[in-house]
Order: sequence, then structure tokens, then C-alpha cells
Amino acid sequence: MNRNTCIVSVYREHHRLLASVTVITVDPMASERWKNDVAHAMIPFKLLAWPIGVWPLQVYNVYSLIRFILSTCCMSTIVILPSMEFHMGCTNTEQNIDGLMLACCGVLGVLKSICFRIYAKNLTDNYSSARDDYLTIENMEHRAIMHRHGFIGRILSCFMVCFSYVSVIIYSLIPLLGEDPTSKQDSQINVTIEDAVLDYPIPSRCALEYLHIPTSIYKTVCLLEFIVLVLTCTCNHGNDSLFLNITLHVCGQVKILKANFVDFVVSSPQVYDRFNVLIQRHNYLMELAKELAETISVVLLTQLFISSVLLCIMGFQFILALKTHNVVVMGKSCMVLCTMMTQLTVYSFVGDYLKSQMEEVGFFIYQSAWYDLPAKLARHLIFVIMRTKSPVKLLAGNFIVVNLATYMSILKTSISYLSVLRVMIET
Repeated sequence: MNRNTCIVSVYREHHRLLASVTVITVDPMASERWKNDVAHAMIPFKLLAWPIGVWPLQVYNVYSLIRFILSTCCMSTIVILPSMEFHMGCTNTEQNIDGLMLACCGVLGVLKSICFRIYAKNLTDNYSSARDDYLTIENMEHRAIMHRHGFIGRILSCFMVCFSYVSVIIYSLIPLLGEDPTSKQDSQINVTIEDAVLDYPIPSRCALEYLHIPTSIYKTVCLLEFIVLVLTCTCNHGNDSLFLNITLHVCGQVKILKANFVDFVVSSPQVYDRFNVLIQRHNYLMELAKELAETISVVLLTQLFISSVLLCIMGFQFILALKTHNVVVMGKSCMVLCTMMTQLTVYSFVGDYLKSQMEEVGFFIYQSAWYDLPAKLARHLIFVIMRTKSPVKLLAGNFIVVNLATYMSILKTSISYLSVLRVMIET
């Protein structure tokens, strides 16, 4: 029996035991309210993930595969075009940095989509469990905990996605705010279309000339590149939102489990069965968290590496632009820096929160009335508490813990590097 089959069997056993202990009667209005909760918690993320073929609760058929392939191919252009520009050597320093930054974002977007398709079973298990949690919850305090964590997930996701979309709009409008070189070709002597230097949202002038793309459709090409940039943001920050939302939901379920341990009534009947339900729920949540950690491991390693490099490069570009009073470059550098910092901050916060919630389960078990439990059952608690000493953590490449300590370490290293470069420039 593989691990996924074990998870399903544990989940079914949990609900069987719960049904044998208590009989829950849910009126139709309450059932409709729970369904509205599911829609409110998941529809925003479905709107982001379904068009690119990675929504966990979709039907994984040929149509979802086509959506995934099309979005991946479109994102690949943001890597291919700057790479061609680098190879042809017809870009300046600013365009090289822009091309490197966009290529890194494209690599992250493609990698996240591929990993979420490869580990689709892990995400499907977690989102199916979240849907069942909303449909079966009957305690209003527990429901409030789930709503609070869902609200935090939506706020973080909305901030990340909206900020990235605004940045893309500004980034794409910069080449179009100036005069169109093709519109003044008749008024200039000895200037042809071939001599006009065209700026694109994605550095791709030489690549498009090599592919024989006519300059007469300059604005159409800019629009297409803008669509590619929006798609890249969706695949990058949209996938982040999809993952962070379900991770926060698991954290909320762990918090509910801690409350159940503290409020456990020892004197009521069937104490063995009811306490066994809580232990199995704890094991089930750990398995779900392990699946999430497995899904994001390679992505986090790439994210940390690319974010660290881009923080140094874009920070150095900002220092140079500040010295030369180049407002446009300063604005572009700030947008990229804020975007990368947002991703690092959110991942580090959620990773630290998941680790702390898992660790606190043992402390809350100790706070319960364990001394009134039957001696045989009380002796088994030591194994549950020992298990919480090695909590599930988000790991980058299975060896770097993603938490606030890692975040501060990256920040300190990047700032130290930029301080040295600033001193070198001023001397």
C-alpha cells in the first residue's frame, strides 16, 4: 500500500470514528452556507489556476493538458527571446539586466507549473481535504478559525498578484510612452525603418529582426509581449497564491486540532475512540503537510537562488540609477525588488507559521487533562509529543528550511553585498 492510499484510508477511518461517536445533524440552510464558504475560499484561486491547467480540483483530461501546454509554450518565449538577444550581443547593459530578470521570472513560472502538474495528486489531496473540511465543520469557533486563515490567504494572494500585474502594466507601457519610431520615418532624412531603434516590453529587437518580424506591426508585437508578461505573472504569483492558500488552510486545521486537544473531555464515554480520532487527525494533517513540502521543494530552491541573485543585481542597478538620476531605471528596479521581496517574505512567513503550528501540538497536548486519561492511553501520549519535536517544514531542495531566519539571512547577505558595491562606486 503506497502513501497516498494510506492517507485516504486514514481520512476515511477518521470520519467513520467521528460518525460513530457523535451524530451531526446539518440543516439545509447550514449546508448551503458551508457550500458558499467553499466557493468563497476557492473560486479566486480557481480563476488564477484553471486557465493555465494546474487547478487541483479540475478534471485532468486532454483539455487541461492543452491549457497547460499552451501557457507553458507562451511563457517559454520570455526565456527564449532574451536568450537570443544575449547571444546576438545587440543590447546594452540596461536591456541585458531586464532580459536576465524576465528570463528568471519565466523560468520560475514554467518550473512552478510543471511541478504542480507533476505533483498534482498532492495538491488534489490537500484541496479535496479542504473542501471536505468546509462541508463537514459544525463548530462556529472552528469555522471562524478557517475563515480567518482563508482571509489571510486571500489578502496575501491579492497583494502579490495585483502588485505584479500593476508592475507589468507599467513595465510594458514604458516603451510605448515615447514616440513611435515608425511614425516619424517620413519626416526624417536618411532614416529608414531598419535604422529605427525599437524598444519592446521584452528585450527582443534583434531576435524579432532575425525572425523577419516586420516593424510595421510594432504595437501588435508589444501587445502580444504584454500578454506573455501577464501570463508569466499568473503562472508565477498565481501558483504562489494557490500553494500558500492551501498551506494556510492546513495551518488552520492544525490550530483547530490543538483546540480539540485542550478541550478534550476525559469523563465522557468512548474516550479511547474519541482520542484516537484526534491522533489520527494529527497524523493525517502531517501527511498533507508532507505532500505540500514535497511539491514545493524544487521550486523553493530555485526561488531562493534566483531571488538572491536578482536582489543583488537589481539593487546594484538601483544604486547606479540613483547616482545618475535615471528615474525610469530607478522605478523599474524598485518594482522588481518589491516583487522579489514580497515572494520571499510570504514564503518565509508561511513556512515559519507552518513549522510553529506543528511544533505547538505537543505543547497543547501537555496542556490537556492527560492526567485524567486511562493509564494505558496516557502512556501513548509520549510518542505523539515526541513526534512533534520534528515538525513538518517547508524545505528548499530538502535541506534549506524556509522560515523567517532564512529570510533574514538572505536579507543581511544581500544588503552587505550592496553596501560594499556602493562604497566601491563612491570611492
